[in-house]
Parts: sequence; structure tokens; C-alpha cells
Amino acid sequence: MVLQNSGKLRSETRGDWENQQDDASASSAAKRLERCQWTDKIDAQYGFERIREPGEKTGWLLNMHPNEILDEDKRLVSAVDYYFIQEDGSRFKVSLPYKPYFYVATKKGCEREVSSFLSKKFQGKLAKLETIPKEDLDLPNHLVGLKRSYIKLSFHCVDDLVKVRKEISPAVRKNKERDHASDTYTAMLSSALTGGNLAAEDEGPSKKISDQMENIVDMREYDVPYHVRVSIDLKIHVAHWYNIRYRGSSTPPEITQRDDLVERPDPVVLAFDIETTKLPLKFPDAETDQIMMISYMIDGQGYLITNREIVSEDIEDFEFTPKPEYEGPFCIFNEPDEAHLIQRWFEHLQETKPNIIVTYNGDFFDWPFVETRASVHGMSMLQEIGFQKDNQGEYKSPPCIHMDCLRWVKRDSYLPVGSHNLKAAAKAKLGYDPVELDPEEMCRMATEEPQVLK
Repeated sequence: MVLQNSGKLRSETRGDWENQQDDASASSAAKRLERCQWTDKIDAQYGFERIREPGEKTGWLLNMHPNEILDEDKRLVSAVDYYFIQEDGSRFKVSLPYKPYFYVATKKGCEREVSSFLSKKFQGKLAKLETIPKEDLDLPNHLVGLKRSYIKLSFHCVDDLVKVRKEISPAVRKNKERDHASDTYTAMLSSALTGGNLAAEDEGPSKKISDQMENIVDMREYDVPYHVRVSIDLKIHVAHWYNIRYRGSSTPPEITQRDDLVERPDPVVLAFDIETTKLPLKFPDAETDQIMMISYMIDGQGYLITNREIVSEDIEDFEFTPKPEYEGPFCIFNEPDEAHLIQRWFEHLQETKPNIIVTYNGDFFDWPFVETRASVHGMSMLQEIGFQKDNQGEYKSPPCIHMDCLRWVKRDSYLPVGSHNLKAAAKAKLGYDPVELDPEEMCRMATEEPQVLK
């Protein structure tokens, strides 16, 4: 009996695969749109509404974040959200669409063939392809002004750029390893066997279309963060004044620097610290321990929120002024339990809308602890105040800057490694020696001496 393959199963499998690809693409686009809408919601919560009416405004650039917006064709395109503060303290943001890109280098004389190959292979993902001469510092004689031709691949969104980069990157790595392993003798032998010569190989036509990936020998500027790339290209920098002219959704906004304005506005700065319970001789565990106090200061006004399940007495308003230049009147909120403490803090953040939040080792301790304890009580820190951990282990929010001072101390303070704790840093940089309590005594003092603990 002779069996014959009808091809039917293959056809159905291919159709199923294509449907799965379409479903995955639609799901990805829906998630991206949902993320953009969530970002706009959090931005509005902090007072940063996107400009929608044509006009002109002047603002001091506070922050920037990558985002996506819908263009006229209802397609998600990459843009950078720029967050501005006006002279009177009011806030707004503007979204500037800009095509992300990176460069690829080819073997000599292969630019046209590779461009044609890439435009066909990545049709629908590429927005533009162009060949541009660039200085290549790897050339042995680059100081004489020689330039090398690179193919610039531009995209509608970063998502497409990442997909194309993932396909090209393995081929480039393989080609680099191959070129590194080859020598002149190998090249001459290969040329002789194919009936050609070195000059003909360098200057002649490239390989067939199916092998064009082998002609891509390098990738450049593929790892520059999108918002950094846009700001470098357009010379838009934080902490400068700009004129923003908006003419409608069909035209990108014009952002022009104002060199005549020097005085900056006063952003709202919040610094906070938490105190927690702990077992004897153990480090606090967010799964089992609780927050007993959150102390924070907003533009010179101090606040303390206490958890009365842990702290045995109500705390009265007090003043803590370690030095005359560091005045500290404190307003107290005595909350019945940890859930009300966290909710009070979230609500106060939503009310005051800080531009900058400062912590000391907050990325490692304070933020993760608050996030975990909030989730235990059915609250989402991300939904409440917009903060979450990124892939670098840092807690960030689009409209609000987080500054972990421990990172600055480690990088720029020139303090010895043993002096990176808060007490040593405060003494060295702020000029006063804070009173430091024994961590093993804090839980006892919360019960027996709450007025001292404050």
C-alpha cells in the first residue's frame, strides 16, 4: 500500500499558526493600549494632563518617559511624554512622536541588496529605510574624515524595533565570529575555489537574497533607551525652560528651549521613611511584620502616621529641629491599624501630588515593604500611587521622580564603604548627628515608651 501526503494537515496547521500569530499580535496591541491609558490616568492623578487644545505654553521640564499614542490611522506609535511645571506651579505634559531606529553595517558594496532584502523581510514593521554615511571609530584611519555607509532602520514603535533587532542580532553575532575566525589565506582560498579574487569579492555583487543576512556585519545604537535617543537627537534636556507650541494631533508639537529663563519653579518634594516591627535578631519580613510608623516631610512640613495596633498611645503634634536651618514641625495621624495607616499615606500622596519622592535605601527596603503590606490588605500600590519596580530593581512612576539617596552616596559622595549608612551620611553631608535607636529596642519602646520613640 502506497501512502500519499495530501498536504491537508500542513495547510490546516499553517492556518492555525497564522491565526495564533494574529491573536497574539492583537492581544499585544490591546495590552499596549491599556498600558497607555493607565499611564494617562496616573499622570492626570498627579496633575499632568496632556495638551489637547492648540496653543502655546511655557514650562520647566521636570521628567520624561517613553509612551505610545494613537496616530491618525489609529495605530500605536512610539512617543516621549515630557512633563512640565509652569511658573505658577500648574502642570501639563506633551507627547512627542518620534520614530525609533538603529543602524546596521553591511559588507562593502552590499548596502543596496541588503536594504532591499530587509524592506521585504520586515514589511509592515519598518517605517523607513535609508543609507547614511557615519563616522566609524573602529576604522584604523577614521581621523582623516573617512565615513562608512550604514543602513538606518526606522520603525513606528519600539515594539517593532525590538522584534526586528531580535531577528537580526543572532545573524550579526554569527557573522562577527566567522569574520574574526577567518584570515587572509582562508579568504584567498575561498576566492580561488569560486573562481574570483579578493577585489572582485569586495566590490562585486553580494550573495543571493536568501543569504543576505550573512552580509550584515554590525549593529549600532540598538541599545540606546528610546526616550534618551529622542532627547539627544532633539536636544531636549531636563531642568530647562521650553516653549511648547501645539497645533493639533495631526502635527507634532514644537519644543523650543528658552535660554532667557533661569529661575526654576519649586517642585513638590516628599521624603519618607518607615519603621517596622521585627522578630528579635531578625531582619524585618514584609510577609509577617507590620509597618508601625511612616514619617515624611513635604516642603518643610513634617507628618507622622502611627499604627495604634503597635504604638500604645496617641502621639501629639511635635517639632523636631536638629539644626536651625532644618525646621521640622510635625503633624500626627494616629490610625487604628496598619491598613488605615497605608490608606492614609496613599490618600495624602494623591492629595499633595509630589513631583519628587526621596528615600534612603527605598528601592531595597521601604518601597517593597509598603508594596507587600498594601497587597496583604487588598490594596495595590501601583493602582493607588503609580509606583512599581522596573527591570533594574528601581521603583518608578511616570509622573513622579524617585530619588534613592543611597545610590547617590555610593556613587558620588566619596564616603568610605563603611560610612554609607544613613547616620554616617547625615553627619558627613548635613552636618548633624542624628540620634539612632537600637533596632532591637524599637518594638518594646513602641509599647512602653511611644513618646520617646516618636
